[in-house]
Amino acid sequence: MVSANVLIKAVGLTKKFGDFTAVDSIDFEVYEGECVGFLGPNGAGKTTTVRMIYCFSPLTAGSLRVAGLDVTTQARRIKSIVGVSPQEDNLDPDFTVIKNLQVYARYFDIPKSEATSRALKLLKFFQLEEKRDASIAELSGGMKRRLIIARALLNEPKILLLDEPTTGLDPQGRHIVWDKIRSLRKQGITVILTTHYMDEAAALCDRVLIMENGKIIENGAPQQLIRKYVGQDVLEVEYDEALVATLKSELPDVEVEVWGEQVRVFTKQPHGVFERVAKKFPDKTLTIRNANLEDVFLKLTGRKLDEER
Repeated sequence: MVSANVLIKAVGLTKKFGDFTAVDSIDFEVYEGECVGFLGPNGAGKTTTVRMIYCFSPLTAGSLRVAGLDVTTQARRIKSIVGVSPQEDNLDPDFTVIKNLQVYARYFDIPKSEATSRALKLLKFFQLEEKRDASIAELSGGMKRRLIIARALLNEPKILLLDEPTTGLDPQGRHIVWDKIRSLRKQGITVILTTHYMDEAAALCDRVLIMENGKIIENGAPQQLIRKYVGQDVLEVEYDEALVATLKSELPDVEVEVWGEQVRVFTKQPHGVFERVAKKFPDKTLTIRNANLEDVFLKLTGRKLDEER
């Protein structure tokens, strides 16, 4: 359940690498119990922002407080209440599954017996208990991701940071991770994730912050943003002048965007309005689908989330 308590607060948060500004004076808040997604293409600044939250990367300017603690002067205390699941697979290949967890627990001065107890509970929670004595090389990609998230929970954090948690996983593996994240939220853990997957953000997040070129360009609940910028349905079709003219005539409020040879048509009207027009062009292959967050990003930035510049 989302609380009214602000758990993370950034004001004018800035990060520069030489002359390059990765995060450009952003303000945001994260509330206790919330799941917030940072969305954007590579280089947008989302991962850099998350790294500043867990004190991995120092601020260039601005302020950032986590649970009332200043990341610049109270990093050690912040790290004790934050769990981090990085993009990269940084499990130790020389240790077994459970040994990876036991060794990691030493960073938090967790007694050995307590570390083993927590590790066993986490392996059961993530459906890895049968792999406790396996080598890392024996795990599938999905198992490794679950183990990395399990490791992030060893210190029983208030905040869990997930950087691209399901990148490279097959659909089944992604949904297993999603189910575990939902279960963690029910336990009251605040979750912050970065992702390229719009369906992931829509399924998990109470709110998303869309970033581009180091700036937060929009902020809100996924469905609210979809309704605000796109509507309910999107029609996709190969460009046809007569079809576009008919759409604009019958649906004066439509927005038509041309991408190469393809046309995307947006409307704020209820479901079903496109079907009426489609019947007049039976020889055309039209796709009518639900609007999504990627449509929002396209409208805001003029590009898809996976496009580079």
